[in-house]
Amino acid sequence: MILPIVAYGHPTLKKVAVDIDKDYPDLEKLIDDMWETMYAANGIGLAAPQVNRSIRLFVIDATPYAEDYPETKDFKKVCINAHILEETGDEVVIGEGCLSIPGMNEDVSRKPNLVIRYLDENFVEYTESYGGFLARVIQHEYDHIEGILYVDRLTNFRRMLLKGKLRDISNGDVEVDYKMLFPNLRRKIR
Repeated sequence: MILPIVAYGHPTLKKVAVDIDKDYPDLEKLIDDMWETMYAANGIGLAAPQVNRSIRLFVIDATPYAEDYPETKDFKKVCINAHILEETGDEVVIGEGCLSIPGMNEDVSRKPNLVIRYLDENFVEYTESYGGFLARVIQHEYDHIEGILYVDRLTNFRRMLLKGKLRDISNGDVEVDYKMLFPNLRRKIR
């Protein structure tokens, strides 16, 4: 089932998500729904807070970028209870977008390498290192479970310049071709 993606300004996007265990209700269905929702919106990652669940869960399928970033070939993961253990290297600036902030793309500075510990959908634990584009995709989704959006990483001046666009998104004054939940719209789902 395709779930509505919550838009910028929704309170769930600002909460630090909680760890879950294998008894989380309907977890397998939620993961399936998140994949379906992400693909329907043409995304490469989706975190549970983006579908109004404040839990430490995100899904990533970076394979659409395999031509430009060969390391993304067949990179498809479910990450539960993820915790970044280390981020290293000189920060790199690359443009990022987000399904919760449609129609925008901004340059974001991030460290290029990370070590992350997480559980897969079978609750098998992994500790893995990633660099480059994969690290960035993971960091972006990880930020969602920490209550951070990529626009929070911009300078105060840049955020001030984007204030009107962000307000429009919260109000539902944006064109999207997927289901969204807008926090300031009377009829919230569109």
